[in-house]
Amino acid sequence: MIRQKLTTAFGGEWRMRNSADEEELPACVPGSVYADLLANEKIEDPFWRDNEDAAFALMENDWVYTCRFVADTALFGCRRVFLRCEGLDTLADVFLNGELLGKADNMHRVWEFDALPFLKKESDGESLLKIVFHSPNKFVREAFQKIKTQGSEECLDGFPQLRKSHYMFGWDWGPRLPDAGVWRNIELVGVEAARIAGVHFTQIHQEGETSAVDLCIRVEVDCGQTGVPYPYQVTIKAPDGKIESKSFTNSPQTIVIENPELWYPNGYGSQPLYTVNIALLSPDAGVPLDVWEGRIGLRTLTVNREKDEWGERFAFEVNGVRIFAMGADYIPQDNVLSRVNGEKVRYMLEQCVAANFNMVRVWGGGYYPDDYFYDVCDELGLIVWQDLMFACTAYELTDTFEENVRRELVDNVKRIRHHACLGLWCGNNELEGFLAQGTWANLKQRADYTKLFEYIIPNIVKEYDPTTFYWNSSPSSGGSFDNPQDENRGDVHYWDVWHGNKPFSDYRNHYFRFASEFGFQSFPCLETVEAFTLPQDRNPFSYIMERHQRNNAANGKIMTYLAQTFLYPRDFDAFIYASQLLQAEAIKYGVEHFRRNRGRCMGTIYWQLNDCWPVASWSSIDYFGRWKALHYFAKRFFAPLLLSCEENSKETQEPNVNAQPQKKAAIKNSFRLCVSNETRCERSFLVRWEIRGKTAEILREDSQFITISPLSSLWLEEIDAVNLNIYDEYVSFHLVNGGETVSEGVVLFCPPKHFHFVDPHLTFQIEGDSIIVRATAFAKGVEIRGADIMVSDNYFDMDAGEREVKILRGVVEQVRSVFDIKSRE
Repeated sequence: MIRQKLTTAFGGEWRMRNSADEEELPACVPGSVYADLLANEKIEDPFWRDNEDAAFALMENDWVYTCRFVADTALFGCRRVFLRCEGLDTLADVFLNGELLGKADNMHRVWEFDALPFLKKESDGESLLKIVFHSPNKFVREAFQKIKTQGSEECLDGFPQLRKSHYMFGWDWGPRLPDAGVWRNIELVGVEAARIAGVHFTQIHQEGETSAVDLCIRVEVDCGQTGVPYPYQVTIKAPDGKIESKSFTNSPQTIVIENPELWYPNGYGSQPLYTVNIALLSPDAGVPLDVWEGRIGLRTLTVNREKDEWGERFAFEVNGVRIFAMGADYIPQDNVLSRVNGEKVRYMLEQCVAANFNMVRVWGGGYYPDDYFYDVCDELGLIVWQDLMFACTAYELTDTFEENVRRELVDNVKRIRHHACLGLWCGNNELEGFLAQGTWANLKQRADYTKLFEYIIPNIVKEYDPTTFYWNSSPSSGGSFDNPQDENRGDVHYWDVWHGNKPFSDYRNHYFRFASEFGFQSFPCLETVEAFTLPQDRNPFSYIMERHQRNNAANGKIMTYLAQTFLYPRDFDAFIYASQLLQAEAIKYGVEHFRRNRGRCMGTIYWQLNDCWPVASWSSIDYFGRWKALHYFAKRFFAPLLLSCEENSKETQEPNVNAQPQKKAAIKNSFRLCVSNETRCERSFLVRWEIRGKTAEILREDSQFITISPLSSLWLEEIDAVNLNIYDEYVSFHLVNGGETVSEGVVLFCPPKHFHFVDPHLTFQIEGDSIIVRATAFAKGVEIRGADIMVSDNYFDMDAGEREVKILRGVVEQVRSVFDIKSRE
């Protein structure tokens, strides 16, 4: 097969212009309108202050991209030649030498156009490729006037009617920047006789004294109108370097892999990968016609939904091991997609592993990530919950829409299905839940939902990837609008803490089988805020800060929860710090509760991992890749070995400081420790706890040795703390193995704003690549600060003494704690 790439760096053969303007500008492909205008210095940064408005207005126009090239002579010896476009965003007319090849209207699809009749030979000069991208703004506005499709309030009206990343039209964490352009690879493909149209692997794991995997390989061949069978050669390179090759004359065929090295998610085993090369050969001479190469992992992976004493399980099961899923929801990393390169993708996923994730959920309002994303997840052991690209709206099902979606799904299912990391296909984000409440859809659209997500799409997945689990919606109990938020079946999106204004302690009223969304907002660090503001903007209620806060009620919610928890911050920087601690404490409260109830609950995926621009949001890593407090907390509460505490206090019993005397008198302080072991080995530890005064002096202590089974949680006996002075005393607890502290924590029995903190006189000393933090009293939420700082631990609680932390990057400038939130007297 002959391939001629038409992708170029900036300043190559591509040019772009506004259709209303004759000035042509250099362009980069893959790329986009916004990326090229930025590179040509025709627009200012759309993320700076409120520049979003001017950038948005530009998409009222059509944009023209042209490329002059000389066709490869070898293409003219091919039976067929296609212009293959792996990503056109979104409404595009494609012309070659003045002839219309076709139109595109789906950025999630691969588009191929017959090009051979219109190509110029070298002797005839250059060929001219022209792609006209039409205004997405105008399209959705006009479509909405014809058919009313309701959805997320932050999006432009009509967004569901265009198969374009929904978040580009706005979300409650993202701007309205509906870009356009050739956003993925584009090339001419010459097919001499036949080509590989798809490869599908099926694994059968043999049980017995000698382990083996029957690897069934099905090769789909596109050979035009001929019915000639094409032979192919399969070469498998094992993780240890051993190579095995076999030739076949027809498909499917099975290869037996003896003593397989099994792939496991992060924390449960290693991630060995087998490289498979499949060469399609000509029937007569055995000459290679096309090659497919990819890496696979040998494993079984499904979702266990067996009945149990609480209802119905929802547990990911890998090689027979029921894992506790831990991770976050992944959204697009930028609004200008050409900036989402391999380096940034790998960095983001490596930060997931650094925080002990074993799963990421690809959210359905973005796009299907590039192959590289899944390659890295394969390597790192991150299971991918893959939403299909449908989110938070109702869709109008027509024959045209159905065919468009069918082609989109076939393209992406076939592209992604071989990856070891693929955990499930999920039909959509939140459609079933909202439609069950009577939101968004009319009667036809509600019926269309059932047809699309409970019949059409599952049948497509069954046809092209029958061994991967399909889940029709998230949240769901299994479909048919049957109580999608059922706590005892399926997965749940829980938002009563945050949207419902309930206290953190409300998490403990619920025992979800799988929590796939729950979250809490915070502001990014001051360094990130400075990247989009002027000094006069740096107030949470300023116009610019509110433009970078897309949830209208969020700032008020942060202030409400802050008032319940901390003293009034002394300045904007202290406010940011307090907001991040609030967020981290909220998610910690939920995750630790769910982990303590392992077996009943089998997954916690918090909202959200990352941002697409600098913004106040639910993310644990901001747009620039900086860890918020939540990500450091996640590293601790997702650790394989965790000691956590369920306290009974005034906050869980009667938080009102002006409650009736008899209610106050009825408050009984106690606490109960729980050990979580998410390893596959039995473990033994020393569990130690102390009741301490505010200067960290020990007032009462105890310890015990415990042994905990693999993949389990172990509750210890409840400890009575009725005599604890809640304003001057706290509990510190530690999980110790061989003198090394594996997990530890602190619990207060009143809000931090009411605790009588004394100045811990925090100091620090740099020793090589470490920082030694010292405190003279109890210090809560100790933050190590510095320009672009990353450390091995941060935002931690510490008793009086010292703590050594590794400096991973940046320069330490300061340390602070909750004591520093309040105004200095």
